[in-house]
Parts: sequence; C-alpha cells; structure tokens
Amino acid sequence: MRAAVVSEFGSPAHVDERPIPQPGAGQVLIRLETCGLCHTDIHAMRGDWPVKPNLPLVPGHEGVGIIEQIGDGVTGRTVGQRVAMPWLGHACGECRYCVSGRENLCEGQYNNGYAVDGGFSEYMLADARFATPVPDGVSALDAAPLTCAGVTTYAAIKNARVTPGETVAIFGVGGLGHLAVQYARLVGAKVIAVDVTTEKLDLATELGADHVVNARDTDPVRAIRDLGGADVVVVLAVAPAVFHQAFSSLNRGGRLVLVSLPAGGELTVPVFDTVLKGISIIGSIVGTRQDLAEVFALHAAGRTRVVTETRELQSVNSSVDEVLAGTVPARLVFQYHTADVVPVREPATAGR
Repeated sequence: MRAAVVSEFGSPAHVDERPIPQPGAGQVLIRLETCGLCHTDIHAMRGDWPVKPNLPLVPGHEGVGIIEQIGDGVTGRTVGQRVAMPWLGHACGECRYCVSGRENLCEGQYNNGYAVDGGFSEYMLADARFATPVPDGVSALDAAPLTCAGVTTYAAIKNARVTPGETVAIFGVGGLGHLAVQYARLVGAKVIAVDVTTEKLDLATELGADHVVNARDTDPVRAIRDLGGADVVVVLAVAPAVFHQAFSSLNRGGRLVLVSLPAGGELTVPVFDTVLKGISIIGSIVGTRQDLAEVFALHAAGRTRVVTETRELQSVNSSVDEVLAGTVPARLVFQYHTADVVPVREPATAGR
C-alpha cells in the first residue's frame, strides 16, 4: 500500500510502499477511499506543538473507507461497512470525562494521524469502537471533511450555546469556517463571516452568511461593531491579531470560542473588560462520536454542503503548500483508488 510518511519534523513527506497492516484485537482494517488535509496535519508534520507526534508518522485524521477485516472481539462493525476515522482515535471509556459524555477530554485518549498512523495511506487500522459509521447518502468525499472540520465546528457552536437571533462572527472561512457558517445558521443565528480572501467571503455569502467582512482592507472590530457586535465569536484562523480582534468584537455577555491552535500561541485578555462585560472564553476541542453521528445525520438530510477539491496522495507536499498559501477555497481531500485495483478479501467473521 502507498502511504505518505513523515520521518523528520519540518521535512517533506515521502510516499512509500508499506505492507498492509493486520488488525489486532478490537481493531478493524479499513481500505481508505478519502482523507481530508487539515491544518492540524501540517502542525503534526512540522512538530509545532509541545506534545510531539511519534515518528515516523503517517498523518491524517479525516479518513473514510470500507472495513475490509475485523479483529478478535469486534462487535457492532461489519466487513463492507463505510466508516470514518476522526481525530479521536481512542478514549478509555472509564474516566469521569468519558462517562459524562466528554470523551474528547479523556486524558487516556490517542489521536489518529498523531499518536498512531492515520489516513494519508491506502489502508489504516482503527479502534473499532471509534470508527464511526457513515450513513447512506453521505459520500466518502463529503464525509472526509465532516469527520474533523465538520464535527469540530458543530461542537464549537454547541459549546457556545448559540440561541436563535444571536449574532455569531466566524473568523476564518475555509475548510472549517465554511461549515461553521452553516451550523450557526442552522440554529437560527445571524452570521458574520470574516476573512482576508474575497473568494472565501463570496463562498460564505453563498452558504448563508448575513454579512461578510474583508479584514485585509477593513478593521473587523469596527465593522462588526457597526453591525451591532457579536454575541459569539468562533476563532478558526491562526494569525495572532485575530484573537484580539475577536475579543474586542464581543457584546456584553459574549462568548469567545477558541478552536484554532497556532504554533506557540498565547492569548492575553483584559481582566477588567472580561469581568465587567461578563465575557466567557471557551476552548472547544473537536467533538465526540455522538457529535460526529449528528453531523453525518444533518448532511444526509441535506442540511449542509461540503466544498472540496480532490488531490492525489503523491501531491501531499504541494497540497500542504496550497493550504499554507491560503489559496484553497475550502477543503483538500486525498482520493484513493484502492477499491478499483485491490480486490476485496473474503468477509471475515467477528471474533475470529
């Protein structure tokens, strides 16, 4: 199988031939159809964050594919089933976070494409419990971005407790932001989309944003204030100035939702304004399996639209360059052809 491998932080990935792995107890082997390219993958490839991924690394946590084999003890998953492999690759299931429905905060979790090999590959292994079924009506191409960009922004809107009629400002319209605009609209919010690219702002308008602000030539704080201010701001961009602009755009009682993770990022806020205005600062990290199931259900019902462009795995490094240059309208998705060239093995039996 082909896999994009990172052997040294900051160096280009190289596409190698590797043996197809075999599933262990509790695992499934997935023949991948697609995998989205998330900015987190780029951070992983560069070793940007304090906790480094294991090397050599196969990145990717928006993998979607067909179960080809199942390991001992697997129940609830079948050969031939389409599943998605999100960032949350495993959680302990027993800690207070897991049992209270906050498995994304589990301290015993590991993450696909970071602690274990991910979806920049034609096959991957996954914990069967965390391989989330993709419903009929959701294509592998659409499911890939929904697996991270979708569930992350959906959870951010949920965590902000947005109510109908409130104003939500989305800073950063791209792979995540174009979905955040739609989720905010679905709960009845007025949406202001902020970006520095005309094409992305045009996309936001097409997807239902009530107002757009080009921060390249307009002060976004003043523009949002002129529109009545924001009750919720979701930060999806990584530029340091964005965080201060987002805070300053909030109305009294506003909620600042932090999603993006800039390398070495820190946020300083004025305590006086935070306290007197009743501002809440919320960190929102991906979502749970239930959140992802809800994201898929919404898409299957025709409530959301995913904007993608496909790439071949061989172009992994140039694709990273495209994302960093900001020239991608929404989400790049690697599309594999193993289904066309590799025969499906005979169905395995659960627990064998």
